[in-house]
Amino acid sequence: MTTTVTDLYPSRGATEVSIPRKDPVVWSAPGTPGPIATGDLEAFERDGFLAVDQIIGPDEVPVYQHELERLVTDPDIRADERSIIEPKSKEIRSVFEVHKISEVFANLVRDERVVGRARQILGSDVYVHQSRINVKPGFGASGFYWHSDFETWHAEDGLPNMRTVSVSIALTENYDTNGGLMIMPGSHRTFLGCAGATPKDNYKQSLQMQDAGTPSDEALTAMASEYGIKLFTGKAGSATWFDCNCMHGSGDNITPFPRSNVFIVFNSVENQAVEPFAAPIRRPEFIGARDFTPVK
Repeated sequence: MTTTVTDLYPSRGATEVSIPRKDPVVWSAPGTPGPIATGDLEAFERDGFLAVDQIIGPDEVPVYQHELERLVTDPDIRADERSIIEPKSKEIRSVFEVHKISEVFANLVRDERVVGRARQILGSDVYVHQSRINVKPGFGASGFYWHSDFETWHAEDGLPNMRTVSVSIALTENYDTNGGLMIMPGSHRTFLGCAGATPKDNYKQSLQMQDAGTPSDEALTAMASEYGIKLFTGKAGSATWFDCNCMHGSGDNITPFPRSNVFIVFNSVENQAVEPFAAPIRRPEFIGARDFTPVK
């Protein structure tokens, strides 16, 4: 028997729509213990993001750098459907489901410094909706255009509510010039439903160059004018936590300095994916998980 779930955030229709957020940002009760200090949690609720100067130590960073290098140079990994290849350079852009193909990254997901923050924000046990390493080498690696992750995860993966949080952990230094993450502070409080139907197997194109689920220039101009844009920099080992509905993106990296990170998406076990709200078929499970086993 199929359970009908109300679509709180319509998208991919004939026109672009702007809808106030209907869900909390921080789901845990005030005073709930956890690794995030009260003031930082309040800032996350207000801005939609939280920067952590050092989530993994300098002695740990080389372990993850070495594992990233091993994965992106492994011919079997390159041939795997979980690897996304740059259209121009033909180099690996992303490798998905790294917590399942790498024990090193599996241990990072289970690390209390990581999963503990996710549980505190989401107010429940969590599972991994998506994990990947992103590789942005120098001299022309392409960026990720402006988007809300939740818009895609809702439309194409069937996540009902905004009860999902992401962490991007830098494995190389993030300068202000090498294609770093940009977020519009406060944008997480407005859902932008994008115009245009979702093509079948849209993920094959969108993971290289996004089209469906892309906001209009007019909407982005209005949001940037209202919220501004924050660019994140930091040493290897630093992290940025951000709400699933933040409007964010990153530019191309035309510097000689690579920018690589591991990206983990935690979803509440109480917000399990249903059928897509605005797509003809589900995306593959290595992109939108259907294994809701809590991280322990």
